[in-house]
Amino acid sequence: MEDDLVSEDDILLRSEQALHDAAKGNDLVRMEQLLKKGVDINAKNNIDRTALHWAAGAGHEQAVKFLLHHDASVDDQDSFGMNALLLAAWFGHLRILQILVNVGAKLSCENKNGLNLLHCAAERGHIKVLEFIMEDLEDVWLDKPEKMQRTALHLAASRGNLEVVEFLIGSGCVHGLKDKEQNTALHLSAKSGHAEVLRRIVETAVDLDEKNEEGETALHLAAEGGHSDCVKVLLNAACDVNAQTNKDMIALHYAALHGRVSVAELLIEAEINVDALNHQRASPIHLAVLHNHDSIVKMLIDAECELDIADHRQQTALHIAAENGRQDIAEMILVAGVNLKLVDKQGKTSLEVAARGNHINLVDMIIKADRFYQWEKDNPNSDSDSCVGTHVTFKQDHRAETQHIRSVIWRLATKYLKPNEWKKLAYYWKFTEAHIKAIEQQWAGSKSYKEHGHRMLLNWLPGVILSGENPIKGLYEGLVGIGRRDLAESIRRKANADCSSPRKCTVM
Repeated sequence: MEDDLVSEDDILLRSEQALHDAAKGNDLVRMEQLLKKGVDINAKNNIDRTALHWAAGAGHEQAVKFLLHHDASVDDQDSFGMNALLLAAWFGHLRILQILVNVGAKLSCENKNGLNLLHCAAERGHIKVLEFIMEDLEDVWLDKPEKMQRTALHLAASRGNLEVVEFLIGSGCVHGLKDKEQNTALHLSAKSGHAEVLRRIVETAVDLDEKNEEGETALHLAAEGGHSDCVKVLLNAACDVNAQTNKDMIALHYAALHGRVSVAELLIEAEINVDALNHQRASPIHLAVLHNHDSIVKMLIDAECELDIADHRQQTALHIAAENGRQDIAEMILVAGVNLKLVDKQGKTSLEVAARGNHINLVDMIIKADRFYQWEKDNPNSDSDSCVGTHVTFKQDHRAETQHIRSVIWRLATKYLKPNEWKKLAYYWKFTEAHIKAIEQQWAGSKSYKEHGHRMLLNWLPGVILSGENPIKGLYEGLVGIGRRDLAESIRRKANADCSSPRKCTVM
């Protein structure tokens, strides 16, 4: 038969590949035929696998016995350092393992990552194999580390193999050993989200607040991964909820960063410090705003976090919302109440940041909020919520009850106001220079004044409604105030003639 190479990617002859395939399929007759033709029983493929590797990994007892009877090399390793014994342990084939041990396989073998028999069985969760190793083999080092300095307990905890963890703990392993990154088994079970394993390790009285090389505790890792069940286990065991990493991160920073809502809820209930600052002076709300996790932002606001804290760029949460155009989040922050005069390292307020980024709707929201705050200050005895008739909002008004006045405003701004007259009205109604400049920053050519005027009027309207005044009357007085009595009278006449107008102007 023709016996050239199987392919350019492999180094086996066709007959050698046939032997490997027969071993994989437990085909003793075919293996017998091939060996009689002189096929090399120890032929290796491009990753140094032999027929015995395939038979052991597949758990084919008959094929393994056949190959061993024909002098297959027991301890040959593939390119990963795995021999037949390690493969049997890795795949949980106890009977294969026993056969190989009985023919004198090297028990102290390790693969290229330093995994031995115990490590392989522990990582893969093969309890029967583990029992055999511990009870029938000699000189087994229960806490032997692999190359990452992880013991069998580390590996089992990381994979969530509860039965194996129970067995290892019962066998007397050391519970608090650290790997190369200074993680304990507690860290790894929390990081991987294995709550039952974590609970069992907690019961061994390990240090719940032990830190790895990054200064992270198990709580940090559970929070980062969004493993709320693990967070519950650790909180119930009275871990330090405010433990900080090397970068001053607490668990709530991680929850805010990654949008872990259920975790944030648990941490806040545990009275974590909602205003803790990390190495960049960012509090959890800074991170939640930056990464657009609005549910976390709401939760932190409800927990009465400090909204005016400035980070290393001297930015507040509102500055970050303004820079990134986060309208829904900005609304929550503005309704909660903030200091709009705070400036960042460049000397910019949140209004200026929003205007610079051309976030027009956000600019208007901040202007409305600023005017609302001023109204509250000027009217300390007023109940703003009852005046509005609903909850305070600074978003665009799309309500049916204001449609008529918004139509009037649109016509006024686009058809009747001359260039710069909108500014005169703005000054008359006590808009600040900052407000006017922010509106004016949106430039679309020589007709931009129409859009500017329209926006200014829409920003003026909520304050009038809030104070319970008649908007048409307010327009009339404003136009008279800037010397446009003709336009004021025209608007009053049209409003009074319009039967659908909910509120007619009753000036004088």
